[in-house]
Amino acid sequence: MSKKVAFYTLGCKLNYSETSTIGRMFEEKGYQKVEFAEQPDIFIINTCSVTDNADKKCRKIVREAQSINPDGYVAILGCYAQLKPQEIAEIPGVDAVLGAAEKFRLLDLIDDFKKESSDKPAQEKVYAGSIEQKLDYHTSYSLNDRTRTFLKVQDGCDYPCSYCTIPLARGKSRSDSIENIIKAAEEIAANDVKEIVLTGVNIGDFGLQNGERKESFLDLCKALDEVEGIDRFRISSIEPNLLSNEIIEFVSQSKRFVPHFHIPLQSGSPEVLKLMKRRYKKDLYIDRVEQIKSLMPDCCIGVDVIVGHPGETEERFLETYQFLNELDISYLHVFSYSERPNTDAVEIHPKVSKADKARRSKMLHILSEKKKRAFYETQLGREKTVLWEDDVTEGQMHGWTENYVRVKAKYDPLRVNTTMLVNLQTFNEEGSVDVQEIDEILSHTLLHSQA
Repeated sequence: MSKKVAFYTLGCKLNYSETSTIGRMFEEKGYQKVEFAEQPDIFIINTCSVTDNADKKCRKIVREAQSINPDGYVAILGCYAQLKPQEIAEIPGVDAVLGAAEKFRLLDLIDDFKKESSDKPAQEKVYAGSIEQKLDYHTSYSLNDRTRTFLKVQDGCDYPCSYCTIPLARGKSRSDSIENIIKAAEEIAANDVKEIVLTGVNIGDFGLQNGERKESFLDLCKALDEVEGIDRFRISSIEPNLLSNEIIEFVSQSKRFVPHFHIPLQSGSPEVLKLMKRRYKKDLYIDRVEQIKSLMPDCCIGVDVIVGHPGETEERFLETYQFLNELDISYLHVFSYSERPNTDAVEIHPKVSKADKARRSKMLHILSEKKKRAFYETQLGREKTVLWEDDVTEGQMHGWTENYVRVKAKYDPLRVNTTMLVNLQTFNEEGSVDVQEIDEILSHTLLHSQA
């Protein structure tokens, strides 16, 4: 009987794409991929390091794995594994820790997955080299996990933002070739996937291969736009200084790239942006938003914001709040600053109290809901195309329009993973939009005209 393996992913879309790819590698070797609760023989946990509770989350999942199968083999991968391998190796129940260069060699490095004695030295459990070494690029994409597929096109980052450990966890910026990414997109299309989300650490920096810039993100988008079988491509997140007018203009005229941008801001205060070592000023951000809206008035624009970064006084926070309030954006992703070792922000003062961070976060979450509702209301009465997902609650199914409006309608199993032209009708209590199929509206109109 084949061994059973289960996966648990913490963190970003990039992690999900890599977990899914590693899962397929196991299946190709004859392992049976199962859910976490189905008593697997092997538990693979892909970790994140963005917040300071990575340790707590990792320990909790390991304890859960042990309770499900005390004899199960537990391997930890991901950013947290690269940053603190020895610390993780000392967690009771952990059998192996694999760093950034080793995680895709998991099956070669650990060929028997036999539970070792609990007194095995922690250092013998660690397979993690220095992040300074040359790292290979591994094409990854998720599949069969959800309706949309996350396709990794870039990894690592050369930006030294003061609060961020990602360069320490994933290494220097590097990319796959456009040729290989097109092959991956065609493989995805062959699996009846309708939407691909392009993901990476800093995807606007796409094109670096072996330290040399050979291609560009715009070149990649133009090539993907010709891939048959995919209805939509969505850009997950792109830095404002790398989002050029040419990219915006291309998306506005594209056959398959949807009108939705997610653009990290982090702060609307010039002083805090300097402390964060961000590579743009407020005026550039305003220009990006205005350029998008001038070409695509219905475009959805999401924004990342960090509250409580050291040096963010109340005055500087209110400057950020006012800046966002006046900006023509659609929603916010709000993060409370989390101090990470070996980052420049550790040395910046004054620090912001936990209570102030919580209060500021709440203010921005409320602002985000107002922004989202205002954007949704501008879309009511419009015709949009919805990709229906296998997301059903109390007989209602959900999906997303091309410009990222979440919609709801009565469940129909035939609609899952299909696109449909709908009219956006009313904003509902759960914060999504009720819709009516265009064919239904036309039939209803025809019936009344005949009467």
